This record gives sequence, structure tokens and C-alpha cells, in this order.
Amino acid sequence: MSKKIAFQGEPGAFSHAAAANVFPGEEFVGCVTFEETLNAVQTGKADFAVVPVENSLYGRITDIHHLLPESGLFIIGETYLRVEMTLLGVPGAAIEDITAVQSLSVALGQCRKFISKHGFRTINAVDTAGSAREIAQKGEKSVAAIASRFAGEIYGLNVLASNIEDADHNTTRFLVLSPKEKLAPQQGKVKTTFIFRVRNVPAALYKAMGGFATNGVNMTKLESYMVGGAFTATQFYADIEGHPDDVSVQHAFDELKFFTDQFSILGVYPASEQG
Repeated sequence: MSKKIAFQGEPGAFSHAAAANVFPGEEFVGCVTFEETLNAVQTGKADFAVVPVENSLYGRITDIHHLLPESGLFIIGETYLRVEMTLLGVPGAAIEDITAVQSLSVALGQCRKFISKHGFRTINAVDTAGSAREIAQKGEKSVAAIASRFAGEIYGLNVLASNIEDADHNTTRFLVLSPKEKLAPQQGKVKTTFIFRVRNVPAALYKAMGGFATNGVNMTKLESYMVGGAFTATQFYADIEGHPDDVSVQHAFDELKFFTDQFSILGVYPASEQG
């Protein structure tokens, strides 16, 4: 029986492409919002979810940082997707026929140089994959979509130009979420993701972080954000290289817990070779 994988967006979205890379040949469930994506796993409508957590150009995906800690789901993997923008046209169209391009405003902004060079008029849309779907449905040769090659394959569009984005390092990191905890084995390269809140004492964060330095544990990510609308309640989201069963990580966590009033591990999973 095939597994159901939830992602945010329409078929052909970059999240769909990332999910297909992790779970090739499975059944994919598109969701309108991140809340709906997580809820699909929480309620059993999907077996797993693949969601973006950070992008090399735009930083963290704020919604995920707020939703994940309260979701009851566990991180069991990660994957990276190089965001490659493609100009997609209906069958028979050539780039010389195009006068306007449609896509998500962020995607249009990422292809500003290409659009300016060709003098295209821009049409803002809700997302990239939806733009590809609409262009295919309208069948107009003069309007193209900017979306993934994956979206073009799904909606039967032709690639008129590839890699049209201004920055060639645009990459998104995705997390694989499961309703059941699945700890990676201690062997190999492992990441541990956790959240914590420091106690209200002087230099608490500095002292809490000291244990990772003195025990040689590499922290690859540390994000802070307010919770509950209170300026004094700050929660931290962190990634480290290592397994909770490693002696060095155990010692670092012991020191961390001494200066925190809340600590929870969100996942222990194999680190992607791309990271």
C-alpha cells in the first residue's frame, strides 16, 4: 500500500518536488496552508509531511518554527532542494511569442534580471504551481509561467528557458515529519533538533550555550522567536550535529537544562549529505 505524503501547495509546487525526491512513487496530498499540512498527518489523512524550514535567500520559514513545537510531530529526516526557476509555455509557443509572465511575486522577484532583459510584463499570482496550471488551462502562447520544471511536466508545458533565477545558490531545506518518533541510529552523521526556553537569570543563554562549546558539539542552527505574544517569553530552536546518546551531547544537554525551564527534542535524524 502506498504512503500518503502531505505538502503545502498545489501539485507541481517546489514542496511537492522535494516530497517526491524523498518519497518517489508515493501518493502526494497538496494542502492550502502549513496548518493543514501538519493536520493531515496529525489526523491520519497522510503518513508523513515534507515542509520547508529555511531558505538560503530568505532565511527561516516563520510559520513552521511556530507550528512544529506544538504539533506533536517528530522530525525523522531532512532534504535540500535547489530552487531552479523555469520559463514554461504552452505547446507550440516559443520564447519570442511571450509578452507576459505569471508567477508568485517572490518568484518574479528572483527572476528580475531575466524579465527585464526580455521586457516581459509581470502578473502576480498566488503560487508558482498554480500559475503553471492556469497557463496550461488558458492555452495562450503569449503568456508563460515561471515555476519548476516539475510543474511543467505535471501540466504539460514546454520549457522555454531554464535556470532563469538571478541567484544560483537559492536552496530550501525541508524537514520530513512523522506522527511517530523514529530516532536515527548513533552511527553516521546525525542531527538533533530541539527547542528550549532559558530561565530568567543573568547570562542564562550565554551559560546554556557554553556546554556545547566546551564539549565540542557543533551547533548548526539557533533561532529565537517570541511565544504567546510576550516580549519576555523567548523560545529557541536549535540544530546540532550529534546524537543524544553521544557522551559529548549528553554533557552539553545537562548544562543546557540547568539554565532552562523548558526543553524538548523534536527529532533525531540522519543528516542530509547536501547539508
